[in-house]
Amino acid sequence: MVKWLKNRALPLSMLTGSASYFICRCLPLSSSVRGMLTEGVGYVQPALIFFMLTLTFCRIRLSDMRLKGWQAVALAFQAGIAVLLCLLHQTAESTESRLFMQSAMLCFLCPTATAAAVVTAKLGGNAGTLTAYTMLVNLGAAVLIPTLVPIVNPAGGISFWLSFWLIIRRVFPLLICPLLIAYLLRRLFPRLPGFLDRHPDLPFHLWTLSLALAIAVTTRIIVHAEMTPAVCLTIALASALACAAQFAVGRKIGRRYGEAVTAGQACGQKNTILAIWVGYSFLDPLTALAGGFYSIWHNVYNAWQLYKFNPPKR
Repeated sequence: MVKWLKNRALPLSMLTGSASYFICRCLPLSSSVRGMLTEGVGYVQPALIFFMLTLTFCRIRLSDMRLKGWQAVALAFQAGIAVLLCLLHQTAESTESRLFMQSAMLCFLCPTATAAAVVTAKLGGNAGTLTAYTMLVNLGAAVLIPTLVPIVNPAGGISFWLSFWLIIRRVFPLLICPLLIAYLLRRLFPRLPGFLDRHPDLPFHLWTLSLALAIAVTTRIIVHAEMTPAVCLTIALASALACAAQFAVGRKIGRRYGEAVTAGQACGQKNTILAIWVGYSFLDPLTALAGGFYSIWHNVYNAWQLYKFNPPKR
């Protein structure tokens, strides 16, 4: 039973998250209690990611976080497509076309998920070079988002430097602080990396809990969105195509450097919570759904990858 659950951890986590939302919705809870639950998720999810990354980084030496050629190519690819979509948005005439371009652009602008290192390590990739790319792409997103958003949505009314600071403040504490704490733990407890090597699934278990919460939030956003079926399908299609393209191109780029898995996860696994926030705050609020749908697509693909990498024994 334990092996069966481990082999299906991601789909079960996603189903649990979605079911939890509907169960809470059906319960006779007051509005204040529902507000407390929503606020609680906002605190618990970053805490889980923080501890998960700390455990993962305890197994990574600073010397492992090297710059590789594929990182520059991947950055150029994602930035180039985002700029192209921004320009195409200016020529779009229908509402659906503009939403499609904005949603796809948001998916390419969104940086790599901080949790990607956990899945990469689970798939046998290089968590060190992925962590280095995560920092680079978050800096790139902090520059590109404030640059492109005013072109797509001039009514945003927020300056470049304020947008830059808001993004950096939201993302980098979840990257830098776990790295620093992991470095201190390695110095204070030299045997800790060996212990974590004997229990490699600890960060992954924390990630499944975080994933359940993320899917619950995604379900809530989709259920409460006021839109026509055509608009919903447009946004879902844009995020699905962006997800497929980034995983495929990322793996192709990485294959030339012997890091197909790492580059694929770096390009394809996204910080969808940040995407939802950027879409809701700076673009057409409906584009926040692109982050929600993307959360489903990239986790379904991750579940399939993990299943293929470690298939259950018959």
